[in-house]
Amino acid sequence: MINKYLWSLALTVLVSTAIAQQDPQYTQWQFDRLSVNPAFSGIDRNHSITAFHRDQWDGFDRDPKTYLVNYSGMFGPKMNIGAGATFYTEVLGQQQNTVFRVAPSYHHALSNGHYVSVGVSLGMFGAKIGGNWVYIDEDDRVVESLRNRTTSQNAFDMGAGFTFYKPRKYYFGVSSTHINAANLDKVYFQTVRHFYVMGGYEMDLTSDLTLRPNVLVKNATGSTQFDVNADVIWNQMLWGGLAFRPGDAIAPYVGFQKNFNPITSGRTMINSGFKLGYSYDVTTSAIKDYSAGSHEVFLTYSASFSPIPIRAKHSNPRFL
Repeated sequence: MINKYLWSLALTVLVSTAIAQQDPQYTQWQFDRLSVNPAFSGIDRNHSITAFHRDQWDGFDRDPKTYLVNYSGMFGPKMNIGAGATFYTEVLGQQQNTVFRVAPSYHHALSNGHYVSVGVSLGMFGAKIGGNWVYIDEDDRVVESLRNRTTSQNAFDMGAGFTFYKPRKYYFGVSSTHINAANLDKVYFQTVRHFYVMGGYEMDLTSDLTLRPNVLVKNATGSTQFDVNADVIWNQMLWGGLAFRPGDAIAPYVGFQKNFNPITSGRTMINSGFKLGYSYDVTTSAIKDYSAGSHEVFLTYSASFSPIPIRAKHSNPRFL
């Protein structure tokens, strides 16, 4: 009886969340802005690969799990053409959503080191429903059509975004995902448009400490959620901070980054490094007494390539 109650409570929270927010939720979202705003592709002016894993509501059987990998890079003679790609899969009990998108963007330089960029994302949204269903109402035709078999369907997916930013100083972005609102009728799933507004700032506290606050506002089907976080990074190497989602969770997070010594390959200089971050969500919603919280980890590897100038050689005609 207790297990049935817990599952009913968790299912109620999960369904209400899924209806309002179909895109995956990340605590450390500021390290993965590309997934919801294609205008961020190439914004760091290097080539980077990022992997995320999120285990939500630990302690429940079949708790939601998310796996994400994306790429971001900058190209062109003026280094103003961004390119991105995102792949993620999210397992929600009997349902599994899989998304793949490519995200080209254009970055236009303004005065004083400012930029504006626009981008689009084009790809596929896929949903799969398992067949291990239990009747509540024996006359439920939806359950009957899904029971004892796996059903899947794919559909075209599109998004768009805009950003205004100054590298390593601040950013502001507006975007939307699932603009075409695809209907996957075989799996009884309708994608809905999601809207995002985000911003962040870097402020030097001392020569070694930098404060980095970020704000994200998400809206889908009229439901709005706020996500606020701030961290302090020491010596551009170690950081620690706190994230807050009202009515959902409070999450401390930590991270480490390191830049490797430059290496040369022919006439090319290669600068590379990595970032590693971890967060733990303390649940504050209705299931706080039953959930052991949520764990999230990410890893980013980045590299930039720059040509080594050719040194001019001069000859003295006296020695010719």
